[in-house]
Amino acid sequence: MSEKSRIRWLCRRGMKELDVLLERFVANEYDDLDEREQAGLRELLEMEDPDLYALVMGRMEAPTQVQVDLLSRIRQFQRPQGAAR
Repeated sequence: MSEKSRIRWLCRRGMKELDVLLERFVANEYDDLDEREQAGLRELLEMEDPDLYALVMGRMEAPTQVQVDLLSRIRQFQRPQGAAR
């Protein structure tokens, strides 16, 4: 199994909201992430759903700057183009 396939598998969550967002993000953005960002994404995907959801929604602060940057990128990705920040 390739690393990207493994990451896609980890995106399959118990929460549909996370499934859709993370799977779309990985499909469109994963190849553009550097090794450090890919490692940070793997760490995020190893978290429990409630914690990951809180991070994605900005209700909890990420433990590393790489994760802070990734979460910001994920949040930007979920907004339709032209939507207010």
